[in-house]
Amino acid sequence: MAFCKGCGRPIIWIMSPGGKLIPCDPKEVLYWKRTKARGKIVTKNGEVVSCDLDAGIMEEPTGIGYVPHWATCPVAGRFKKERKRG
Repeated sequence: MAFCKGCGRPIIWIMSPGGKLIPCDPKEVLYWKRTKARGKIVTKNGEVVSCDLDAGIMEEPTGIGYVPHWATCPVAGRFKKERKRG
């Protein structure tokens, strides 16, 4: 278990298929995969999926994953990298 350098909350790191580490909240959550949904989830294999996190949906969930920490961190804006302009 690691801790966010910005807010101090616990985080876990999940490796994306491309080899990048994604900081996530450690609690597993159910998700319902939806194209173009506003919510995002990181699966156990590191895939970032557009989804709904609403437990009120009556169908079976797609699976279990982790909320990316940038979605819940109160100081996430401090960590955004500036894009280089070409």
